[in-house]
Amino acid sequence: MTSLVELRVLEGPNLYFPRAAIKLTLDISALAAAPDEVAQRFAKRIGLRNVRTGAAESGFRQRFAVRAVARLVRAIAAESGTQRLAVRVRTTSDQHQIVVAFPWRHRERAQEMGRGVASVLDAVPGTDIESAVSEAAERVRASEPGARPHTLTPRVPVVAVTGTNGKTTTSRMIAHIARTDGKLVGWSNTDGVYIDGELVEAGDYSGPSGAGRVLAHKEVEFAVTETARGGILLKGIGLTRNDVSVVTNVSADHLGLQGIDTIDQLAEVKSVVPQITRKDGWAVLNADDPRVFAMRGVIKAQPWVFSRDPDSPAIREVLSAGGRATTVIDGWVAVLAPHGDADPLVELVDVPMTLAGLSRFNVENTLAAASAALAIGIPRDVVVEGLRTFRPDAEHNPGRMNFFSVGEVSVVIDLAHNEAGLEALLEIMNGVRRPGARLLLGLGVVGDRQDDLIEKLGEIAARDSDVLAIGHKEKYLRGRSYDELDDLMRAGAARVGVTSFASYPTEVAALSALVGQALPGDVVGLMCHAEREEVYAWIAGAGGTPDDNATLAAKVRAASA
Repeated sequence: MTSLVELRVLEGPNLYFPRAAIKLTLDISALAAAPDEVAQRFAKRIGLRNVRTGAAESGFRQRFAVRAVARLVRAIAAESGTQRLAVRVRTTSDQHQIVVAFPWRHRERAQEMGRGVASVLDAVPGTDIESAVSEAAERVRASEPGARPHTLTPRVPVVAVTGTNGKTTTSRMIAHIARTDGKLVGWSNTDGVYIDGELVEAGDYSGPSGAGRVLAHKEVEFAVTETARGGILLKGIGLTRNDVSVVTNVSADHLGLQGIDTIDQLAEVKSVVPQITRKDGWAVLNADDPRVFAMRGVIKAQPWVFSRDPDSPAIREVLSAGGRATTVIDGWVAVLAPHGDADPLVELVDVPMTLAGLSRFNVENTLAAASAALAIGIPRDVVVEGLRTFRPDAEHNPGRMNFFSVGEVSVVIDLAHNEAGLEALLEIMNGVRRPGARLLLGLGVVGDRQDDLIEKLGEIAARDSDVLAIGHKEKYLRGRSYDELDDLMRAGAARVGVTSFASYPTEVAALSALVGQALPGDVVGLMCHAEREEVYAWIAGAGGTPDDNATLAAKVRAASA
């Protein structure tokens, strides 16, 4: 069995280094099980003296292996002609696997280095450990250098947005504000690449390829990049730096993938984005999220925090250190600076995305977008106008909190892909429900979520809705079957006593069934991911119309009557 589980080339800043790196996932079973004399001989060959290798298969042996593999990389590098090489090694949830990373300047030679490290570990059980190191170093020395990293240095201002929830909405709001300022804006997100408001390439471009396509466009004057967890882990960030970064929040999502098993680890991944913000730039951080607020300890940029609480201790701390803050005071979005009066920008009731302040998450997205736009230098009055004209509809924010009226029934379409997103959707649905009316929810999940998260979504949906139906997402089964996902969602619903509800093969079918049984004043919500355009078409065919600001405001008032 080979020791090399995976060799991945990271093209730009990543979890391990602020520049391009090679990431190796290595199986250390042979070293973990080797007799002490073999482990000692291996340590001696790579230059480790007087080490305690620990008993085979022990936790101490694993710690020895981490140290020894780091030293092995440096030994091969030194013997092949590279005298100084930074190395990072991490354990994983599998005690027999570790991750090793080192920067690279020449692609082929760096990959050969990775293969060489694995070949030495493959030789550990045998008697030729000494020669294996020399042979690996010789192969590295003789290899072709290969291409240099493709990491781009931006030529235009860049705002980079990351987080678990809200990053797409926030990036769209920032792009809209910049366009309001008359700039030709390019932005990339999970929907595709947009140039001056037009979709030029559909697909998930929240990784380095999206940023690259935006910056390659010669007419772009301002760039907004959405940076997702997967892009950072699988490819690295495609830019050497950004001018302003935004971290919306960090919550459980995509855990159990690419070695990220905990929320703390996920936060570390997200922190890569503000870590590469220019020293004279701004890192916009959510002061209400402890993991995000803690990122101020790893950034070079100036901190600009946002919070719905103007008396937040985090705001006081940042202001005392010379930073900035955006918050809500007396229903106004307000900016705070050290030793100055609060600057009221705009009332929440005049910001359509907040639904008169009803949407807690979109209030936070508004605070984040306003902070980033001001931090990048967009004039105050333009920022205000941009916030007033960005609407929760299919034109400005497709797939996120889109409101429609189908007769006297309200329909809300949202991605709602995790616990926080679903709770936000239900919060909004309640905010427009007339007294005595019902919430009807179309529940659906993506197959690459952990079992417990899928069950939790079923539990939340059943607990907080009056009528529940499952609408599956064929394009996003990701190795699961309909029945498997159905069983998990139903198991979660059963925890709150809900055991009987329908299941449909598509999102459109679920929406049609729910609207068909809705009564006047009821609110239908759909977790929509796979069939957004088909859902919009169905609503239009059913005589539905998008809600404008006045209609939404009337619904909010009727709900609170």
